[in-house]
Parts: sequence; structure tokens; C-alpha cells
Amino acid sequence: MFYKDERLALFIDGSNLYAAAKALGFDIDYKLLRQEFMRRGKMLRAFYYTALLENDEYSPIRPLVDWLHYNGFTMVTKPAKEYTDSMGRRKVKGNMDIELTVDAMELAPRVDHIVLFSGDGDFRPLVASLQRQGVRVSVVSTIRSQPPMISDELRRQADNFIELEELRDVIGRPPRDVSPEPRSVSVANS
Repeated sequence: MFYKDERLALFIDGSNLYAAAKALGFDIDYKLLRQEFMRRGKMLRAFYYTALLENDEYSPIRPLVDWLHYNGFTMVTKPAKEYTDSMGRRKVKGNMDIELTVDAMELAPRVDHIVLFSGDGDFRPLVASLQRQGVRVSVVSTIRSQPPMISDELRRQADNFIELEELRDVIGRPPRDVSPEPRSVSVANS
């Protein structure tokens, strides 16, 4: 539930939202996403969090990052750390949980409602803390994928759970051949 006069902030865990939308078979149109939530309240900020591979000549996510930056999103990025696991697979570590948490805590006194685009159960303590400060928290993810992309603990903690599949007609577009988040790179959480 949203109220027209409430101050909103969006916190988008980029790799998590990408994975959820991909599991549901669509891409996110970020212009439509921003417009949808501006319609629901007075949006103060829309944050997007992602790790970037700095050593690659071309990063498939760079065009998205640039577009978001020029179109009203506050971009929070950091270099991803690349390593090889024990099976010899190339892995990338780029967890943005701390950055998102710190920003949400700092903005909490200035907003009425935070919309968190992530299903990561590590955010449950953040949601509980924001609620203790009087901030309502909606979480956007999906239970309709196999496996579900949202942790049960996070879904239960949130004031409101928004099923991403139900936003498909409002913020979705058919998937492209070229993906904005790296396909061959897995992001490991720490």
C-alpha cells in the first residue's frame, strides 16, 4: 500500500533484481519503473547498486549504468573482485549489501517508505531497523520462480511484499539478446 503524500526512496540491488526478472523471463524497463513509483508517492531518490568489472575492456553492464546515471538514478558502484574457485571456475565477488544498508539507514529520517528491490535474506535486519525508525518497507522480488528469489524471512519482515511478476505489464519488456548484467559471471555473496 502506498500513499500519494509519502516520501519514497527506491533501493535496487541490481544483480538480485536482474536475476529475479530473468527467472521470470523479462527485462526491467528502468524508465517505466521510475515512473511507476513516482506515481505512487513523492520519490526522493532511486538508488541502484552494482559491482563492476574494472579490468574488462568492455563491461556489458556499463551502458545500463551510464543510462541510469543520466536518467535520475543515484548509482552506487564498486570494483568487483575476480578470483578462481577450487573447481577452476572464474568467479566475481561484488556484494553491495553494506553500501545499500548504510545509505538506507542514513536516508531513513527523511523518508516515509522505502522500496527494496531484493530478495536477499541478509536485508532482514535492515528492514527491521528501518521499521523501528517508523519507515514502512516494501520488498519487491518473486516467489513465482523456481526456486523463489526471496527469502521467507525477508518477505515476512516487510510491511508489504510486491510480487515482481505482477509488475511485468507495468515495468517489463521482452528480454533482449544482450543482457545488461553479465551472463557468464556469477556473483558470490560473502
